[in-house]
Amino acid sequence: MRGIILGAMALVATPVWAQGPQTAPSPHLRELCSERPGLTTAACTVDPGHVQVELGFGNWTLDRNSDEREDRIEAGDILIRYGLGKTTELQIGGIAYGHVRTLDRTDGSVRTVQGGGDVTIGLKQNLRHPAEGKTGLAMAVLTYVTLPTGRQDVGEGDWSAGLIMPLSYKVNDTLSFALSPEADAAVNEGGRGRHLAYGAAAAVQVHLTETLRLSPEVQFIRDDDPQGAVTLSTASLSLDVRAGKMTQFDVQAVAGLNRDTPDLKLSFGVAHKF
Repeated sequence: MRGIILGAMALVATPVWAQGPQTAPSPHLRELCSERPGLTTAACTVDPGHVQVELGFGNWTLDRNSDEREDRIEAGDILIRYGLGKTTELQIGGIAYGHVRTLDRTDGSVRTVQGGGDVTIGLKQNLRHPAEGKTGLAMAVLTYVTLPTGRQDVGEGDWSAGLIMPLSYKVNDTLSFALSPEADAAVNEGGRGRHLAYGAAAAVQVHLTETLRLSPEVQFIRDDDPQGAVTLSTASLSLDVRAGKMTQFDVQAVAGLNRDTPDLKLSFGVAHKF
């Protein structure tokens, strides 16, 4: 199933990506507004009938504790967003390749798993300011379901679902604030069944220039897993630069703030609207 879904995503993305940089964007298109990078979720939606492709070239996550060290590398983290209407968009996302290396600190053994990841399908409905271009408040509701199409340890092992309510407030052309509360039916640690997870991410977005934006963020998630409830706490710093009206490149660094959260995550990618 994962191959069919990711294949369909590739068929949608490849032709438009190939022609995108050579085709001048319509002057009536909204300003580019990307889901990446960041811990928060954007309240904007893609223009009706248009496609936005957001691709993570590479992600590296380090998670260490007293018993083991896990290194996770992901490539081809793709999100395709399609504007169904003036304020509604469909999202399809997935990870083409994941490599997980786990070192057992007690006996020195190493276990390696690699393969494709899970596929997520979402629907976002904007409630106010779908372009996020005007000053003031923008808001939306995003519902999603994740299908267990990935290989064991690369994917979660079971389906999950969630709801996010992206909120943002643009003060002026330099400063914006963002908040993304969420509630999820998250997969249990054992890979079967679900439990409640909830929390929020918050960001300050500062436009250093017309093309350069810096975003410090924090996120706190309460995960009520049956094997032990934990609070995941992270802080991140991301930088994105516009390479054109409809193209953006980005880098992000995420640090765990407590023992229950992965230590470090680094990622970089691109977004383009057609």
